Order: sequence, then structure tokens, then C-alpha cells
Amino acid sequence: MAAAPPSYCFVAFPPRAKDGLVVFGKNSARPRDEVQEVVYFSAADHEQESKVECTYISIDQVPRTHAIMISRPAWLWGAEMGANEHGVCIANEAINTREPAAEIEALLGMDLVRNRQGELDLVSHKTRN
Repeated sequence: MAAAPPSYCFVAFPPRAKDGLVVFGKNSARPRDEVQEVVYFSAADHEQESKVECTYISIDQVPRTHAIMISRPAWLWGAEMGANEHGVCIANEAINTREPAAEIEALLGMDLVRNRQGELDLVSHKTRN
């Protein structure tokens, strides 16, 4: 099996990034003719015991998901990268392994990226006075 082409994430923090901003980015190693969408999903409340349809399987839905903006291949549910309303950024990275892939349908790495963005809150720490 051929190794996946490289993809890289980067982050720039102040003072390297202007105006106190944090810059997050990622290149994509997806096929060059594959359509990439940039999509916004509003925060939402979900019914108890509801399911969410991922790319190949359904999983339990959490009670509340945060607003997210993602970049994804048009044909799948997951995301290549994105950020949620709390400023949490996450991206998919290819990893190479010697273990054979399972022969069952499962969550894709990109499904995990979208799923986690909708659930994660920004963690903040208060300092003592």
C-alpha cells in the first residue's frame, strides 16, 4: 500500500500573528479534482436518544452541538478541518501504519474531526489574584 501524501497543519500565535489573533491552517492531500466545501452549521439541541448519520455509520447524538465552520470533501459527512464557536480548531491528519485496516464500516478520521468540533468547549484557566 502506498503511503498517503503529506498534509500539514500550522498555527501562529501572537506576537507572530497580528492583532492578538491566532491563525490556524491546513493543506489538503485530497485528490485535486475533489470538490471541497466550506460549510457552517448552527449550534443545535438534539432529542434524547437521537442518532447522527456519519459517512458510513450512525452514532449516538449528543444533547447539544456547538456552531461549527468546516472544510470538507463534498461527498462525506466529516471534515478536513474547522473551528467551533468557542475557537476550538481541529484538523484531520493522515497517519501511516503497518496494521491492516478492519474490513468493517466505521467512523472515518474526518468524521471524528467534525464530531469533536461540535462537542468541544474552549478550556480556560483562571489565575489567582
